Amino acid sequence: MAEVQMLSIKDTTANPAPLGLLGFGMTTVLLNLHNAGIFPFDAMILAMGIFYGGLAQIIAGIMEWKKNNTFGATAFTSYGLFWLTLVFIQWLPKFGFTPSSTFSMGFYLLMWGIFTGFLFIGSLKINKALQVVFGTLTLLFFLLAIRDFSGNEAIGRFAGVEGIICGLSAIYAGLAQVLNELYGKTIMTLGVKK
Repeated sequence: MAEVQMLSIKDTTANPAPLGLLGFGMTTVLLNLHNAGIFPFDAMILAMGIFYGGLAQIIAGIMEWKKNNTFGATAFTSYGLFWLTLVFIQWLPKFGFTPSSTFSMGFYLLMWGIFTGFLFIGSLKINKALQVVFGTLTLLFFLLAIRDFSGNEAIGRFAGVEGIICGLSAIYAGLAQVLNELYGKTIMTLGVKK
C-alpha cells in the first residue's frame, strides 16, 4: 500500500500592507495639504500620485493577491489606480483633451466614495485602525464630491483638513504593522478584533 505524504507550504513573504498604507497615507496627506489651502497643486503631488500613491499601492495589491487577500488586493490595486487616474485627469488637457468639469469630477469622487463605503463595511471585520482609515476616506470622497457639485471652497478646505486626518491614520496603521512585526509585540495598537 502506498504511503500518503502531507505537504505543507509556509508563506514566508513579507506583509505588503504597510507599503500600501504608507503609499496611500503619505500621498493623501500631501494632496490634502493642498486642499486645505497650505500650498498650490504642483509637480510634487503629481510625482507622489504616480509613484508612491500609484505604483507602490499597485505593487502592494499584487502582493496581497499572492497572499490570497481579496480585500487587500482590491483596496490597494484600486487606490493605486485611483492615484494614476487622478494624475492623468490633470495631465490629459495638456495633450488636447477637454479638461474635466467640476461637475464630472463630482461624479468621479462620488463613485470613489460609494466604493470606499463598501470597503469600510468590509473593514469592520478587520481592525479599528483600518476602520478609521476607510471611514475617514469615505467621508473625504463625499466631502470632495459635495465641494465639486456645489462649488463651495469652504467645504473643500474642510475636506482638506479631514483628508490630512485620513492620511495620517493610514500612516499610523502602516507604521504600526512594521514596528509590531519588528518588535514581536504590540508597540502601536491596531485595535485587532479578538
